[in-house]
Amino acid sequence: MQQKVRREVFAWFWVGLIFLLINGAVGQARVIPSESMKNTLLIGDHLIMSRLGFDAGIPFTDWHLSLWRHPKRQQIVIFRPVIRGESSDVIKRVIGLPGETVDVRDGGVWVNGTRLQENYTLGRPERPDPSQYLAGFEGKPNQFPYTVPQDCYFVMGDNRGNSLDSRYVGCIPRSHIIGAPVMIYMSLDGPSSAWESGDIGARAAAYFGALIHPSEIRWRRLFHIF
Repeated sequence: MQQKVRREVFAWFWVGLIFLLINGAVGQARVIPSESMKNTLLIGDHLIMSRLGFDAGIPFTDWHLSLWRHPKRQQIVIFRPVIRGESSDVIKRVIGLPGETVDVRDGGVWVNGTRLQENYTLGRPERPDPSQYLAGFEGKPNQFPYTVPQDCYFVMGDNRGNSLDSRYVGCIPRSHIIGAPVMIYMSLDGPSSAWESGDIGARAAAYFGALIHPSEIRWRRLFHIF
């Protein structure tokens, strides 16, 4: 009996270790709580995020290590927040790379003097008033045109009229970027409150509602690959 117990404990130890390895260095699940990436990503989209090459860390801790991959222009990335007091990861699209100059004017986004061609956006991009600046931009005068510092990235949401992004907070350090979405594995048309951090009751109700009413599942969005 003792030998059987030891085998069970040993087996579960390896299961737990493999889970921590996958969770910390390979992939994780994320859910979209806001409209900032609409129509590319909708509230209630459930994503598989790949951390391979971007970041490795110990799950349930703040310890992590940036790896060798660097985001490309117009790639969607997931990163740790830069605004004080916020803890939920953020998802945006990379617009400006280190050393490049980004400007927002004439209803478009310009990188190094050339207007960026974007067929994925919703709404018209506008420069924020400096009174709206937060994080790295807080307390500074108008920052545009903005030259992206080294080891930093300028990101924006696809929903240009409803996105708190680098126009307001400044660039995102490479050390904050932890991965990129790979696939939408589930998409539920539920209330936005269900996907906010910590509201477990509302989230459980949304999942139960989808079981009762399958029409709440956005079937056409399932298994979309990025």
